Amino acid sequence: MEREYQGPDSRAVRQMFTGIAHRYDFLNHFLSASIDRYWRRITVNKVRELIGASPFALCLDACSGTGDLALALHRGLKTGVVGSDFCHPMLTRANAKIAASGVGNRIRNIEADTLALPFAPGSFDAVTIAFGLRNLENPRLGLEEMRRVLKPGGAAVVLEFSKPIVPVFRHVFNFYFRYVLPRLGAAISGDGTAYQYLPDSVRKFPAQIELMELMQEVGFKDAAYCNLSGGIAALHWGRKG
Repeated sequence: MEREYQGPDSRAVRQMFTGIAHRYDFLNHFLSASIDRYWRRITVNKVRELIGASPFALCLDACSGTGDLALALHRGLKTGVVGSDFCHPMLTRANAKIAASGVGNRIRNIEADTLALPFAPGSFDAVTIAFGLRNLENPRLGLEEMRRVLKPGGAAVVLEFSKPIVPVFRHVFNFYFRYVLPRLGAAISGDGTAYQYLPDSVRKFPAQIELMELMQEVGFKDAAYCNLSGGIAALHWGRKG
């Protein structure tokens, strides 16, 4: 990477997500036409492909937010899941959803920063992060922490917004993403800053190949990626050697 991406200030990110937590789930599904649900299913399938489905496995969902991917991981793999996030209001909503789902103690949430995870090395079979790596103040350190808490041979799977690869579609999507989505998000959430931050941060974030190379640099083996929905999002993965 010619110039490594520097993420936003962590205090500003926490404050931003605190402000939109009450409308976060609705806006995710509404603004993406619910395609985010499909992306999470693909993420779960990739984790299953990499580690299998075992009730004895343990997954960490970093930057777990309101818990959608944590719930999808448990439902799809029947594994135990730990969700971590440093925004308390987001975890409060996640805990309510998990309690309503009836999964008991198979999903547990903790308030923690992905840049300093409170887990021993080799604690997890898989670590996922969905739309969170871009929000870390130091994404390289976040990937290093994810690798540290993985067991040898364990897998990291990263779902993140990316760069559309189809020329005409790219122009249409970029117009929506830069001009329409921020206005809709602001009108519904009451917070114009958060939904202007979204396209700005995606524009600055490393493209698909650059993120794969960053994963390789921090020590992930067999790092690879696939585009989702024409590159609106991309799924990256790698193993701890």
